[in-house]
Amino acid sequence: MRNSRHIPKMAREGFVQGAALCCLMVMAAVAVAGPSGLLAWQENHHRLAQRQLEIQTLTAQRDRLRNQVSLLDPRHADADLTGQLLRSNLNVVRSDEMVLMLPQH
Repeated sequence: MRNSRHIPKMAREGFVQGAALCCLMVMAAVAVAGPSGLLAWQENHHRLAQRQLEIQTLTAQRDRLRNQVSLLDPRHADADLTGQLLRSNLNVVRSDEMVLMLPQH
């Protein structure tokens, strides 16, 4: 009789240990592949690097545009930039200039 009482206790302990092992495995899986796990952290790190590169590119573009805007200030516009924009946007040339058409490849 004594053995029959120990068998359910041992089975219960085995079940508890198995359940604990399953919980640990689930926690380990979440730590690796979960929304804030190692794989997500690597992906977020990669996205951050891409965004920082994009910010650098956009900052450089913004600085170029800001410079161009300051050169086009109506109070003191840069003559070279104004002439370049007139020629390219309005297809205007001075009377002493020659236009050469280059073949497109």
